[in-house]
Amino acid sequence: MNLRELLAARGYRGLLAARTVSLLGNAAAPVALSFAVLSRPAGSAGQLGAVLTAYAVAQVALLLVGGVLADRLPRTAVMAGADAVAALAQAGAAAVVLLAHAAVVPLAALAALSGAAAAVFGPAAVGVVPTLVPGPLLHSANALLGVARNVASVGGAALGGVLVVAVGPGWALAADAATFAVSGALLLGVPRSARPASAGSTPLQELREGWREFTSRRWVWVIVAQFSVLLACAEGGTRVLGPVVAKADLGGAGAWATALTAESAGLVCGSVVALRLRPRRPMLVATLATFSEVLPLVALALRAPVAVLAAALFLVGVCMDVFTVLWVTALHHHVPEEALSRVSAYDGLGSYLFTPLGLAAAGPLAGALGTTTALWCAAGGAALVCVLALLDPGVRGLTDEAGVTAAATGEGPPP
Repeated sequence: MNLRELLAARGYRGLLAARTVSLLGNAAAPVALSFAVLSRPAGSAGQLGAVLTAYAVAQVALLLVGGVLADRLPRTAVMAGADAVAALAQAGAAAVVLLAHAAVVPLAALAALSGAAAAVFGPAAVGVVPTLVPGPLLHSANALLGVARNVASVGGAALGGVLVVAVGPGWALAADAATFAVSGALLLGVPRSARPASAGSTPLQELREGWREFTSRRWVWVIVAQFSVLLACAEGGTRVLGPVVAKADLGGAGAWATALTAESAGLVCGSVVALRLRPRRPMLVATLATFSEVLPLVALALRAPVAVLAAALFLVGVCMDVFTVLWVTALHHHVPEEALSRVSAYDGLGSYLFTPLGLAAAGPLAGALGTTTALWCAAGGAALVCVLALLDPGVRGLTDEAGVTAAATGEGPPP
């Protein structure tokens, strides 16, 4: 990787800075939001699940809209607009926590607004990278974005724990709002690329074209189907029941913040690994990495010490960042640039399809079966879908030769 050549692209530098600033604050939000809800007099896992479900439902419902917008309009403008909406939503959430004692209904409504912004932002963020750097640098560009993103996440998760303990969760959410605003301003300075390919098509036609691109690649939809169940199990088990276990048995917000910080540290290490990792069969390696999601669920079910839970989440961070870089780079190499955001939207829609159900069901399932049994169910479901994905020959057999050859012979955008 020629790091100097990569950073010489002005647009890429702006994107890198914007994502770093935004995610520094955004990493503090999960700790703040979780303990804002759980610290209420009648706070419960069900209420936290309801707030997180509102975010997830809005995100899933609007992903296809985000994909069409990002393939029709300048992607950096779409991202800046989404950041502005997210800043307003997080500022509102901060006000609710600081002034209204973390009332659940307005928090859920604002979470839905944040989810809508994320739905618009995500497909544009995936599609913008090939417009800013040449094809041969795509893997390095994605990995370096991961390094910056995850370094910011380590600091943000630690900052979230400090703010929650020192001044309360409301100010942590306010900091997140400010970073979204700064990110949006930085994105306005990134050069915009025209989107002429969609000019003569209707949104419905574009969705059909994106669906054809998505379904024509078996390895894509098999992995997406895997993640539809994997994320429901992992998010419901770890994000909803994790804070409950931490509060009851592990020491509270500080312990949970420590575990999340370890995960963020793992993401940083995973990004560094991904910078150098160039497997011939990227989806085989990526799918093996997804088995790591089972480990924190088992650690929580066993009420393992904080150090063990942190180690499990650290490994999740390493493995899932390697997965993300390999996955996104494979999409960049094998999906036409003009359809990339729509394919990414179908990816997100399918991957998060059952996440709202997992988030909503985690609390009631824990109440009915017990937290420990619910966590074992989540671990078993996560392991099963990872095995099924690995059995698919299209996933195991995909090589990167075609994508690398195409990238090496194509012309990238100018710096």
